[in-house]
Amino acid sequence: MSILLTGGSGFVGSSVLTALIAAGYSVDAVVRSDEAGEKVAAAGARAVEHILPDTDWLTLELEQSDGFIHTATPDDGSGAEFDDAVIDSVIAAFAGTDKPFIYTGGVWVHGNGADITEETPISAPEITAWREERVQKLFASGINASVIEPGVVYGYGKGIPNVISGAPRTATGALTLLGTGDQHWATVHVDDLADLYVLVLQYATRGERYLGVNGESVTVRQLAEAVVGPDGEVAPGDLATTEGALGKGFTEALLLDQQASGAKARALGWNPTRPSILSELAG
Repeated sequence: MSILLTGGSGFVGSSVLTALIAAGYSVDAVVRSDEAGEKVAAAGARAVEHILPDTDWLTLELEQSDGFIHTATPDDGSGAEFDDAVIDSVIAAFAGTDKPFIYTGGVWVHGNGADITEETPISAPEITAWREERVQKLFASGINASVIEPGVVYGYGKGIPNVISGAPRTATGALTLLGTGDQHWATVHVDDLADLYVLVLQYATRGERYLGVNGESVTVRQLAEAVVGPDGEVAPGDLATTEGALGKGFTEALLLDQQASGAKARALGWNPTRPSILSELAG
């Protein structure tokens, strides 16, 4: 079975690529550069160099594929337009077939909650408010589409948790928190998340979303304390300073208080086993 993959040289996509190859899939990875092409080829994929979005080209590629996983995210703020083109292409190519498509969302769209599930109403922060319209368009199209909504992804020293470890220090050496640090983050190791993509590809029900969270919803304060160790100190951060450094939209998302178990994904046989985020940050 041949899978077309976007973002295969990125943080999440590279782990998804590795998991797909390990599961016996043939992977065509769309890349933007020779360097990215070398990276995905070394992982066992066939590199397909092209600049997305290009609806006509992508539609033709998809017609020759048995399935599609979209993990690419542009870093220039054009995510909505980028995904519009991708979704238009996959709907055109996969209409009338059972070919699976996995779209990558995020748990942030559900807003604050102490027990977030896939049924929790959408209450997205500004930075991801555009995404749900695309999800609904996919589901309304009738194609075999699923959505994975990862939590805060970590692993190999990468991902959003670096915002905590790289935060400024106070004059006394305390690590500055995001706000009070009392907000919980629903988290997932990137390799566990990759395993979920394979399971959703194989077993998901058409038109369903799955939270990609490992059940470990720790507070930002706990994460910062893991970074500084038992002898270090943390201190509340100033909102205006944080917004100035990270941007208002990103800050709003990082201040969300989210707890989730990911029980629905476990019904597919998913069993996240990689090290916890606390152990990773503690080194």
